[in-house]
Order: sequence, then C-alpha cells, then structure tokens
Amino acid sequence: MNNDKQEHIKDKDLDADKDARIMRQGRKLFVREFDKQIQQLQLLLTTIQSSPISDDVQQFYRIVHTVKGSAPIFGYQRIGKLAEELVRAWEWTQSIAKGSETALLAVTPLEESAAYSQDVLRQMNMEYDICVTELHMDEQQSPSGGSLLGTLKSRLLLVDDDEVLRSYLTRRLQLDDCVVDEAADVESAVKLLREHTYDLVTLDLMMHPQSGYELFEFLKEDPTLKWLPLIVLSGRNDLHDKVRCFHLGADDYVTKPFQYEELAARIYGLLKRTKNFEQLAFRDPLTGVFNRRYFDLQIGLELQRIERYPAPISLVFIDIDRFKRINDGFGHHVGDLVLQGLAHLLQVNLRATDLLARFGGEEFVIALPNTTAAQAMRIVQHILDKARQNPVAQYEGKPFFVTFSAGVAEWQAGQSVAEWISKADDGMYQAKQQGRNRVVGTQDDISTTPSSNGASSADKKKRLLIVDDDSILRAILTSQLEHLPITITHASNGEEAYRLLEESSYDACILDGMMPKVDGFHLLEKLKKNPSMAQGDMKILMLSAKKKEDDLVRGFQMGADDYMTKPFSLVELEIRVKRLMKLA
Repeated sequence: MNNDKQEHIKDKDLDADKDARIMRQGRKLFVREFDKQIQQLQLLLTTIQSSPISDDVQQFYRIVHTVKGSAPIFGYQRIGKLAEELVRAWEWTQSIAKGSETALLAVTPLEESAAYSQDVLRQMNMEYDICVTELHMDEQQSPSGGSLLGTLKSRLLLVDDDEVLRSYLTRRLQLDDCVVDEAADVESAVKLLREHTYDLVTLDLMMHPQSGYELFEFLKEDPTLKWLPLIVLSGRNDLHDKVRCFHLGADDYVTKPFQYEELAARIYGLLKRTKNFEQLAFRDPLTGVFNRRYFDLQIGLELQRIERYPAPISLVFIDIDRFKRINDGFGHHVGDLVLQGLAHLLQVNLRATDLLARFGGEEFVIALPNTTAAQAMRIVQHILDKARQNPVAQYEGKPFFVTFSAGVAEWQAGQSVAEWISKADDGMYQAKQQGRNRVVGTQDDISTTPSSNGASSADKKKRLLIVDDDSILRAILTSQLEHLPITITHASNGEEAYRLLEESSYDACILDGMMPKVDGFHLLEKLKKNPSMAQGDMKILMLSAKKKEDDLVRGFQMGADDYMTKPFSLVELEIRVKRLMKLA
C-alpha cells in the first residue's frame, strides 16, 4: 500500500509539474499576444475618434471581449477586469446595425467611451510591463536552477552504474524538459546509441564490468558519434584521469559530489554552443531544417553505419505542388511562410532519428533509417493527409493549404548516394505525372502506392475541431488535450470552420460564441439549415465570455450539447471533452 501511495503522490507531482509548465507557456503566449492587442486597440481608438465607422468599433469591441475572456484563464485577473470595463463602456455599440455610420455619429456615448478607453489602455500598458517583468523573474528564480536548459528540449543519455544517482539526475533533467535515457553499463549504452540520436552523453568512468573508457573507444571509432558532446562524471579528482579524458575527446569533466545546478549549467552551455554552431553551419536560415550541405555530409555517415550494422534505410524526395502559383499570386513573402509551415509539419511528424533537409527551392529530402520503402510511404502519406486537412500558413487572415508530390526509394547495396537520390527524384516526377498530391515508390522497391484519398491510421482517431479567433487560447486548449487519443484541427473563425465541416466530419467541436465574420451562433444556424452536411453525431461544446442566460438557452436550442463560460477551468474542460467524445 505504501508503494501505491508513493506512486500516486509521484503521479500527482508529475501532473502538477506538467500543468505548471503548460500554464507558464500559456502566459508567455498570452503576454506576447496582449502586446499586439494593446497596439491594435490604440490604433483603432485613434481612428474611431477621428472618423468613426461601425467596422472599427465592432473590431475594438471584439478584441476587448477576447482579452476579457482569456486573461483570467492565465491568472491575469487585473487585465481581465480592465478589459471587462472596456466591454461595458462599448456595450451600447452592439445595438447599432453594421454600416450605420450616421447613427454612430449621433450617439452621445461615443466621445465619452473613447475618452474613458484612453485611460484604461494606459493602465493596460502598465499591466503589460508588470507581466513582462514577472515572467523574467519567474525564469530567473526557477527552483530547479535549470530553466534555461528547459528551453533547448534536448535528448540526453546518462551512463552510470549508480542507480540512485542515475534516477535522481533523470528526474531533475526531466523536470527541465529533457528527454532522458539511462544505461547502467557500457553494453546497454552502446545499444541505445545505435537505436537513438542524442544531443549529449554523461559518462561515469568507474563502472563494472567495463569502465567508461570502453565507451570512449566506441565513440571515437564511430564517425556518426565522434562529435557527440560528452561530459565525464567521476568520483576521482585525479589530474591524470582528467587529462586522459580530454585527450580522448571529453568536452567537460565534473567531479562527484556535485550540485545539480552546476551540472545543468554546464550541460546548457555545451548544448547551446553546439546548437549555435550547428545553426550557423548546417541549418537552412528560412525554414530552420538542415541544409543541403549537412545532408550530403550526414547521409554518407549513415551509409557507413549501415555497412557495419546492416538495416534498411529509405529516402524521400518531396516537391510542393504548384508552388510557383503561390509566389506569383501572393508574393515571395507568402511563399516563404508556406515553406516554413510545411517544414514545420514535416519536422513534427518525423522521428528524432530521421534526417530532414531543404534540398533547394520548394524541395525537401528525408532520410529514414531502419525504414523500408513501404514503411516510408506510409509515414509520408500520413503527413500528406495532415497537409490536406490543415493550412500550413496564414497571411492577413487567409489560410494557405498545399499538397506535395513525393518519391520514395530504399537504398540498395552498391548504390551511390547520387544514384539513390536520383531514384527518389524519379519517383517524385512520377507522382507529378500521375496528377500530383501523392506518394510514389520506385518500381524496384514497391509495386503499389498508397491511395491519394486513402485513410491513414490517424484518421481512425476521433477528431476534434477547435473554433476560436483567440490563437493563444487555441494553443492552450491544444496543449491541454493533445495527450488524448484524438486528432485536433483548428479554425480561427466561423467561415473557416464551415468550410472544414463541409469537407470532413468531426466527432466533437469546441465553438466560441463570439468571433469575426461568422460567430458561433450563426455557424450553428448555418449547420441547422444545411442537413445535407454529414456531421453525424458531432457533439458541440460552446464557449462564451458572456454569462447571459439567454445566450446559454440560445446555444442549447441551436444544437449545442454543452456550454462553458470564460474564464473556465482547463481541467474541467478536458473532463467535458472526454465525456462528449466518449473517451475513457
């Protein structure tokens, strides 16, 4: 029972730590967005005072309404109250019809509301300065002393036969957002190094049956690992040992006993220098993924590894469909946003061991170790399905969807890198000739191609649509719900949501009541008038910053299944979503 109780306490601690991290991230996002919102409000107020039009007044009202609902969720009660004061000051505008400029000019409260708003905006600016200072102090005073290390999101390997120390370091590093693997001996460490890609290794010298020096030899002989940052942790404060370790390639040497804060600072410093060098030398500056130079270097090392430890490896060549139309129609700045968006989509859906690089222009190449051509095709098809469902970029409120054509080739013994790339490139051209928007394997590797309209494994998950014009709240809701076995899609307004609902079906929808263009209530009305839309049993959870009973009744009458008023508890929202979607 004691063990069960300890495990329960441990799980609660982990959950609390996760919630705290999510809240910290949410606060940063909120403060960043709040700065933009204050600037928008100030600009709109200046315009309203000189030349009032209903569109500007309505936009001003929508922004303060959004802030009123969002600020308290992240603990900024004072900002929420200031926004609430502005909502009350401009509530009279909701009774004026759109485009009624004459009526607006005749309204007495206009000058009074504008003058009052100037004072409230000054207070909001002061609150913003306080928020920035608090966030800075929170980072500096993190009890773990390793808040900076958490920004790097690194994967580390700890090699030490002291189980107590290993367990302690793993726990502390995980609290600093590191992914940590453990090895109690050299043999286990070698196995993990062959299976995963690490950012840094810590190594104890005095281990049994093999000493840490044995791992030095392994790392030195493997060309794919010889540049891996390595910190020696040793109980011996011996000059000879230190000199020997540095000669063998150690980057740092820490003597036990040590303080965790010092070790975390050393790890951070070493990783930061490594990542800065990598960023300058091997990263594409626009997309942040690896460049052609790094790919050419790394792919040769991967093939050397395969010669020693035979395993399949596949190459994918990707070209964005009709990319020139985007550049010509909307400008190169929009084309750059699309490139960044697709690179991000590829990156978050690949494994840490996969190698993604921008090959040039709108072309990307991916090397997938330990992957057959058939497996690679399924992986890339899954990513293509996601690209079809969600925009990869947005500019001035317009979403940009893209598809791509991809060729897949599995490496064959005796093939040169140039021949291998050419083979994958041929597959990509076949995909273009077959109508684009598909993945094609070369004939030697695979006889069939996944259907361009086939369902992927991700499609079998239950699907949730989040519709809210507050991008920060959408991000927070996603962070809170992404651990559930569901696929989450976003829409920033009712128009975009309606289009998505026309194209696909969803199991549930979180719907904000007040949005630009088409608000939540009008979207429900449109859905009700169009029974041909195949939404089946989609459950709807309405969100609103208004506590009016008639809004609640109106929502339920129009088909909502549940209703929550902002600000709300994220934990309670998750419980309600799970209930609506019938998740265990």
